[in-house]
Amino acid sequence: MLACFCERTSVWLNCYENHLENENGFDYSVYKIGKSFALIKPRGKNENEKSVKTVYKVVIIDDEPIIVEGLTKILPWEKWDCRVVATALDGIEGARIIRQERPNIVISDIAMPGRDGLKMVAGLKSEFEDMEISILTGYRNFDYAREALNLGVTRFMLKPSREEELIEAVETMVANLKKKKIAGVPDEKEAAAGSFIVNNALAYIQEHYAEKITLGELAEKIYVSQWHLSKLLNKHTGQNFSEILGSVRIQQAKEKLKDPALRISDIAEAVGFQDIAHFSRVFKKQTGMSANEYRNHMKGSPRE
Repeated sequence: MLACFCERTSVWLNCYENHLENENGFDYSVYKIGKSFALIKPRGKNENEKSVKTVYKVVIIDDEPIIVEGLTKILPWEKWDCRVVATALDGIEGARIIRQERPNIVISDIAMPGRDGLKMVAGLKSEFEDMEISILTGYRNFDYAREALNLGVTRFMLKPSREEELIEAVETMVANLKKKKIAGVPDEKEAAAGSFIVNNALAYIQEHYAEKITLGELAEKIYVSQWHLSKLLNKHTGQNFSEILGSVRIQQAKEKLKDPALRISDIAEAVGFQDIAHFSRVFKKQTGMSANEYRNHMKGSPRE
């Protein structure tokens, strides 16, 4: 005899307990209340029910095919619940594959033709904060390795690498992924990677402000998506790409306005503006005065 609470009548009743396994395999408590029976709650899970296993996706990038093939076939990926979903022989294709596959683990060289390895690493760690990255390279430079580790690389390995070293790197990356999944803690290196990207973006703008550059072109130069770069610039500077580029151009124009021999239209073109009307609008918006007024204010030169 048990005391049972009836939700329909909101009263406690004396009940007799039995058990019943339904067609789904769940063991329910069955209570007899007068001539009626009621299923109260499951006793446990079906023994045949299997939990879904997490499979970690792996991408391997190296310009040496023999290394790509070796990493793919020699390491016991299934032991760590990993699967190599794609490989690439250059950084450009690698970046495309990573955005397409969104892997959990990346093993990559960083000394590939036409690619800046540190910028690529920073871009990946910032845009895909939970991604684990290990570097396998023949580039022997301690400062480079230290900077890569600061940006969030898990392991920096030099070629030729021993199998034991590779296995330790993979086991560490898998352990990190499991820890993140349980704790839900964001990668603490994300801020460093984001700052690295923004600093490189600002440096590129300072160097190429006079050219016709776009957010998309800049994002491609520093190996992040256009959307992610826009988000980082707003977060770290409080300005969007157009505002930053405009500010740099106007600052350069101010310096050139100190030379009375330069015409304002020539200055506008020299700092990257396609037409004088656009230059005038941006200049007045940022300084509160026209370019002529600014020149007269700073130098007392006669109006042009």
